[in-house]
Amino acid sequence: MEIETILILIRKELRESLRNRWFILYSVAFAVLTLAISWLALAGADQYGFAGFGSTAAGLVNLVMLVVPLMALSAGASSFAGEKERGTLAQLLAMPVTRVEVLLGKFIGLAIALAITLTIGFGISGIVILLEGGQNNGGGYLTLVALACVLAAAMLSVGLLISVLNAKSSAAGGIAIIAWLILAFGSDLGLMGSAIIFRLHIWSLFNLAVSNPLEVFKMATLYSSHASLHVLGPAGRYAMNHYGSGLWGIFLTVLGLWIAVPLGLTWWTFHHAEVP
Repeated sequence: MEIETILILIRKELRESLRNRWFILYSVAFAVLTLAISWLALAGADQYGFAGFGSTAAGLVNLVMLVVPLMALSAGASSFAGEKERGTLAQLLAMPVTRVEVLLGKFIGLAIALAITLTIGFGISGIVILLEGGQNNGGGYLTLVALACVLAAAMLSVGLLISVLNAKSSAAGGIAIIAWLILAFGSDLGLMGSAIIFRLHIWSLFNLAVSNPLEVFKMATLYSSHASLHVLGPAGRYAMNHYGSGLWGIFLTVLGLWIAVPLGLTWWTFHHAEVP
């Protein structure tokens, strides 16, 4: 495995992503929505004032949970499948590169592109907050940005797995949207419905919650902003009472597994697949 080759592939993926009209549209929409929600969520003493970074983080959690997974899943799903359709993946593999180099180049390049998009959106919001004099809990805001990037990497990993399993980008894109719907509506609504229908024990409800990366992102964001997880209901109370300061280890481990496991399955599938 050559580092120089991986860097070349990273630059290729980054350049193609930043030129993609859908990626540009996602970036602009995220920046606009971030600024709009920040303006509304942070209204403080006067009509147009801002309360600070802490209120912004709380207001942006739901936006991140909806937009970031969709963005990352779509980017990953169109990667391998799109190149298969265009025939460029076979051409790329005919060159002196290994499949693990191709995979790492795609994952890291797309992850950097997503991080740039998120940083721009959050950065614009942060600059406006500073200009308006809201400076409290900047650490919680930066933690939100970091957690959003980790969530994007996890969803990108899932998107790449979907992409490598499909030969057409349309099929991969459709499956990615279904995966997004399952994760998005399986967080709050799914947990409430499961708890009522199956009468889940509290520890089962918590385990179900931490199996969803979106729910883990929400809990980690609330925890980092020093908010009580009791607002999440019985699962939040159980987490605070039984794990306390160990929650960070649980959150980071789960998000790390959502990156590593799908990426490992992607490598295994890509390594054994025949590319037409």
